[in-house]
Amino acid sequence: MERKRIYVLDGHPAKDTLSRALAAAYAKAAVAKGHEVRVAHLSELAFDMDYENAGYVNTKPLEPALEQVMADIEWCEHFVMVAPMWWGSVPAKLKGLFDRAFLPGRAFDTRNLSKIGMPAPMLGGRTARVIVTSDTPRWFLRLRHGSAMIRQLRGQILGFVGIKPARVSYFSGASHPKTGQVQRWLDRVAGLGAKAA
Repeated sequence: MERKRIYVLDGHPAKDTLSRALAAAYAKAAVAKGHEVRVAHLSELAFDMDYENAGYVNTKPLEPALEQVMADIEWCEHFVMVAPMWWGSVPAKLKGLFDRAFLPGRAFDTRNLSKIGMPAPMLGGRTARVIVTSDTPRWFLRLRHGSAMIRQLRGQILGFVGIKPARVSYFSGASHPKTGQVQRWLDRVAGLGAKAA
């Protein structure tokens, strides 16, 4: 098996969560198979999540935590993000991380536009696994909301900067899982980690 550089981001703003356990299961299995793994926990990253300024003329300098996130994304070949779905999207702090860190000149190139005026992605050559926990059944998310969060993450965030394909694992019933369900999720994620998938 080809050895990969993997960056795992636990995107839950609190500690001791299901997201953290899933991230740990993925990382542990990947390391056991010889992959090189770096792990970060959103709850431990100190940064101002508010972008504040309009446009990209006067951007705030990135805090050390965000510089490290970008360095780890640039280093990796496979990006793994674990996050809960809150109010149809990712937690505000995780969205703030993308707002602040995915900047022109680092994540996309506004000087190099496509025929339809889209900036060129600068983080290509990387794949992703997005692991989402939710209380909303996947079928309902798809039928009622068009899988909006998943489309946003795949296309408007990760795909926009060139990280693709972004495959998704979706675990619903997270607040009140059935007996044995969490262990089954952990086992599934460990299987993904072992394959760097």
